[in-house]
Amino acid sequence: MTSWYTGYVPNWFNRFWQPNPPINPYRSIRPPHAASDAVIRVISVDLYRGENHDEHHTDHFYAAKDALIVRRGEPFRIRLNFNRDYSPSRDAISFIFTVADDKKPNPGHGTLIGLVPRDGIDYLGDPLEWGAGIEAHEPNSLTLLIKPAATCPVTEWKMDIDTKLLGDGSKSFTLPVPMYVLFNPWCPDDQVYMTDRDQRKEYVMHDTTLIWRGSYNRLRPSVWKLGQFERHILECSIKLLGTVGRVPAAFRGDPVRVARALSAAVNSVDDDGVILGNWTEDFSGGIAPTKWIGSTEIIQQFYKTQKPVKFGQCWNFAGVLTTIARTLGIPSRIVTCYSSAHDTQASLTVDIFIDENNKKLDAETTDSIWNYHVWNEVWMTRPDLGVGQNGLSYDGWQAVDATPQEASDNMYRVGPAPVAAVKNGEILRPFDCGFVFSEVNADKVYWRYNGPFQPIKLLRKDTMAIGHFISTKAVLKWEREDITSTYKYAEKTEEERNITLKALKQSQHAFSRYYLNDTFNEVEFDMQMNDDIKVGESFTIVLCITNKSKEKAHTATGQLSCESAQYTGISNEMIKSIPFEVEIEPGATEFVRMQVVFEEYFKKLSTQATFNISCAALVKNTDYEYYAMDDFRVRKPDIKFSFQGDIVSRQPVDVIVRLTNPLPIPVRKGIFHIEGPGIDKPLRFKIAEIPVGGTAASTFKYTPPYAGRGTLLAKFSSKELDDVDGFMHYEIKPRPEDVIMNNNSSNTIIRRRTDVIP
Repeated sequence: MTSWYTGYVPNWFNRFWQPNPPINPYRSIRPPHAASDAVIRVISVDLYRGENHDEHHTDHFYAAKDALIVRRGEPFRIRLNFNRDYSPSRDAISFIFTVADDKKPNPGHGTLIGLVPRDGIDYLGDPLEWGAGIEAHEPNSLTLLIKPAATCPVTEWKMDIDTKLLGDGSKSFTLPVPMYVLFNPWCPDDQVYMTDRDQRKEYVMHDTTLIWRGSYNRLRPSVWKLGQFERHILECSIKLLGTVGRVPAAFRGDPVRVARALSAAVNSVDDDGVILGNWTEDFSGGIAPTKWIGSTEIIQQFYKTQKPVKFGQCWNFAGVLTTIARTLGIPSRIVTCYSSAHDTQASLTVDIFIDENNKKLDAETTDSIWNYHVWNEVWMTRPDLGVGQNGLSYDGWQAVDATPQEASDNMYRVGPAPVAAVKNGEILRPFDCGFVFSEVNADKVYWRYNGPFQPIKLLRKDTMAIGHFISTKAVLKWEREDITSTYKYAEKTEEERNITLKALKQSQHAFSRYYLNDTFNEVEFDMQMNDDIKVGESFTIVLCITNKSKEKAHTATGQLSCESAQYTGISNEMIKSIPFEVEIEPGATEFVRMQVVFEEYFKKLSTQATFNISCAALVKNTDYEYYAMDDFRVRKPDIKFSFQGDIVSRQPVDVIVRLTNPLPIPVRKGIFHIEGPGIDKPLRFKIAEIPVGGTAASTFKYTPPYAGRGTLLAKFSSKELDDVDGFMHYEIKPRPEDVIMNNNSSNTIIRRRTDVIP
């Protein structure tokens, strides 16, 4: 029989087992007179690691060679080897599972489990309970199946095996290796269950992804090595929940609680978490965010030092959180929102204040619009929320953000916020739906500020400025999937405006949003520029001014400006500004052009090559004022890979990495940074100089560790040219000796190196 011990012990069991509560309520103690030589004793345990890890989809973990790694809700097989043959009539066996770091494990909390295996494996108990059954009885051994509950804590467990000669003493055997139990997206009874096979491959198993950066008019994919199976990543992820995340062991099986804890633990503001954020241009004492190429180095460094790693920005936080989530078994993906709002006042607007000199007032303008912002989505059901209006389900993707922007419940974290709730304007649903709603659907409002005791004037409102091209990597494809429609209804539709008004009614913010500017609309302004500009080239900003009146001429005055900027929308330095005064005849269109050459912007260029352009204008003899601000970035070159031969598992091949200098000046003292499967430590190659128009190349030996799909990643950095990356996706052929032909079908089986555990 099987029993999940939560305070109940079978009567026959009580007759022979004397509990010792201060140590463990299910651990027997041997009476002093017992004849211990007759007690059956476990001498070894066969963990069937190759078989278990394959069936539980954990065979890729580096830790798999030294630990047992299983997923909850799914049975795993072990064999107990005894000092003599097992006799069901006189021998008793029980398993005691305890959470390894819980100082006071408790059966009521699900952190202390006692199991007596039943005879047979046809039924291992309710999915929400632990279970065990004897599969086979051989001389001096038993083979058993053990099933962790589909809701059990996701953590490191300790396994003890107690044996007893009925009426005559007991022995205990402690499993000498760690046992990790993870979330199970393959199990229908798990809260993170994901039905689609391809999605499980992408969102749980794939260890490399794309993060979309750049700006809405220049979408740029960057490759990111998640590395969830690499050395120490599993150990660090498990430990993080209990230490920095401070999730009690009893709640580590709740993916909602775990995801919320991770959104705080990945940043270091409240709790000395994994990454220290830095949005300046000074990265002394650490590594610039643009130089990281994946999560592995960051997490390994944190695991070693137990101190926040310097430095990170939003895509670094998102990359690390996705790594940890996939490590633990929670399906996760990285999401980028272009023109993303940071609403500091929960007004559901981004309010920008302009002074009488057409300068943005940084002190009054606490809101901002990031060229792009990167966060995460995690997949789970939300039984804590029930069902919404009209049967709305909150299950599925949940937005989680580890970038420390605003405090939530006194900690810097966001989510999990049901994406369905965000789309439908339910901003009061837990957790932080209002903040995410503003990120994707706030209105952008420009105000003329004339002093603390003067009324402010609405210059312009833009209802379509926020939340463009919400992007993630497509399932099993190296391309972009647009998921904007999951966060918001289409712009200019009745549904979108109704949802915004619904959200505003819930916000209870006193700041008025809807009063009109002057009704004058005879002159129309439009800023234009070429979106595809390479770094090193000049570019031109064009202001198009149209007089829609058929009778009256108008005169427009103002200025065009270009500033270098951070990707968070904050301006750095003025690059160029020109005044203009243009008379526009009735029905005519005039153009104002401002050219910016390389020599003007190069020394003021930010790391991510981002610019803010703005136009402030006034139509004379009217009260009409116009103000607009936009962002763009210049395009950097891509790093190219080429293989010099066939790509075969565990066979070395030469790889060449190349980069062409696009600048009109030489690039000096550059470094290539290379990562990929089978590369334990990132490769670094120094480049002394790349002349104007020249190409740098480095060659290295690469040995693919397994057959299947692989991705090489590269970064290049120098003083003149930074944040340059590239990747190559490829197929790795198996060695002939690794291919087993199946005589009964046309299929072949490729044996991975991790399938055989020494």
